[in-house]
Amino acid sequence: MTIVRQPTRAGVRDAAAKVAAILPQTPLLTAEIRGVPVCFKAESLQPIGAFKIRGAWHRLTALDAAARERGVVAFSSGNHAQGVAWAAKKLGIPAVIVMPADAPKVKLDATLALGAEVVKYDRATESREKIAAHLAHARGAALVPSFDDAWIIEGQGSAGIEAMTQMVEMKLPDPSNVVIPCGGGGLAAGLALALPEAAITVAEPEGWDDMRRSLEAGWIEAVGDNPPLTACDALQTRQVSPLTFDVLSRRGASGVAVSEAEIRHAQRWAAAKLRLVVEPGGAVALAAVLAGKVEAQPGLLVLLSGGNADPDAYAAVLGSND
Repeated sequence: MTIVRQPTRAGVRDAAAKVAAILPQTPLLTAEIRGVPVCFKAESLQPIGAFKIRGAWHRLTALDAAARERGVVAFSSGNHAQGVAWAAKKLGIPAVIVMPADAPKVKLDATLALGAEVVKYDRATESREKIAAHLAHARGAALVPSFDDAWIIEGQGSAGIEAMTQMVEMKLPDPSNVVIPCGGGGLAAGLALALPEAAITVAEPEGWDDMRRSLEAGWIEAVGDNPPLTACDALQTRQVSPLTFDVLSRRGASGVAVSEAEIRHAQRWAAAKLRLVVEPGGAVALAAVLAGKVEAQPGLLVLLSGGNADPDAYAAVLGSND
């Protein structure tokens, strides 16, 4: 029987120390929503434009010398791809990334520029997990999932340790509720471990809110057949993992779903009020607060998880007013 390593708060603290040794802190910004000061963790300003660099660094630095020589295989629509490619380049590890053929060009180009090999697949007819597992087996490489991995979860949770430290230094209230974009739940689970006293709320696009439904049901529920189109390419996870679900379920986390129009509004608000470019998937937590689906209250912390927006699509959002 294979024993699956479980993520821990001690692991999150170890990851935070590792990340602090190589990356500067991302800014913690404040702005008022309905008259209440709200904190925003700008993970969109990471070197790869997303929080995924944290988990990738924690995971790849945990590999021994022999495993590093054999390389790594990951699968991602773009942000995890860049995180793994960035960490692999820093550590001199060969990296293969399985990416959907319709991944945003900005994410594909950035992954290639970091020196990773990219294998494309059709997300409608093929399984990225099966393709990646086959490649890893054939090459003897380590498989680096985007969220279903204890080291990845711990690494993402380092954002919570960092945010808490910044809030203390800025003499702001401790985080009372953290709102987090959710695809597979790696970031949300990591923050749940990092901030044990805070309420945890995950935000997802409508029709892709499987974590919300799973938490309400008490068991894992998949997205289902024919989900709606969404601009949130980073959050199109068909089913969350037992690792992330278990962490969030034990913490009593809740979830909300936001519409595409609410997400676009959040992107425009972030540009106008915070001077930040935030991609659709990175804006869902902000969208939930702006739409009143999460109460604006003292100690509210909102994760802006990524800023790798397609230039043309982003320009269209800024130019619209829906």
